[in-house]
Amino acid sequence: MIHPLAYVHPDAKLGNNVTVEPFAYIAGKVTIGDGTWIGPNAVINDGAVIGRDCRIFSGAVIAGIPQDLKFRGEETTAVIGDRTMIRECATVNRGTAAKNTTIVGSDTLIMAYAHVGHDCVVGDHCILANNVSLAGEVELDDWVILGGHTAIHQFCRVGKHAMTSGGTMVGKDIPPFIKAAHYPASYVGVNTIGLRRRGFDARQIEEIMNICRIMFQNGYSYGKACGLLEEQLPDSEARKEMLDFFAGSKRGVIKPYQPRMKDQDEE
Repeated sequence: MIHPLAYVHPDAKLGNNVTVEPFAYIAGKVTIGDGTWIGPNAVINDGAVIGRDCRIFSGAVIAGIPQDLKFRGEETTAVIGDRTMIRECATVNRGTAAKNTTIVGSDTLIMAYAHVGHDCVVGDHCILANNVSLAGEVELDDWVILGGHTAIHQFCRVGKHAMTSGGTMVGKDIPPFIKAAHYPASYVGVNTIGLRRRGFDARQIEEIMNICRIMFQNGYSYGKACGLLEEQLPDSEARKEMLDFFAGSKRGVIKPYQPRMKDQDEE
């Protein structure tokens, strides 16, 4: 159903059972999958490719022009997977010549006022809480949860099943399976609750905790720790995920949290 007070360009391609509420705007170079709901005052710009059964709430802007001074008007896209929900006033910019597309996966929740910058890749089953900001070319692997007001520097990557606390400032890569917090972002433990919710059993979680003890808690350099993982722990999917993440890191990886020591005068 398309409300008569909505604007839908005649060239836009809408699937079956798409609902477009009053005052929504849909440009011409847009594709929207079956069953998707476009809320009042939502803006779907040229280059948007939206999957099935998505929900785009009031004031959200999909495929806005990148906030990048190098952008020269090239034709690029913003691709949203199936069953993804984008809440009020969230923004997903389209890509630039760097990668040509911004991607948000399926079954992902982007809460109010969050921003996904140009050329980002957001995986499946992710949650971006209110006011999360992703700079350009950030990569989130599947099942990442970012607490409210988390800000991530351009080119950073966050590994699978990782989680940040609210207000975390991220300037380096966050490995899989862990929790990060503080400023600068630091390793503060294994995301055990999240892993349990996703079906990891006790043996798998213990294995991940052993991996993280070597990587983050025993004081080794990351190069030394990666070598010890290969020497001391059996081959497994979790070990491979961690080693591959470190091997592919371009910005470097966050460090373990080091609490500040009180000055003697304060004691």
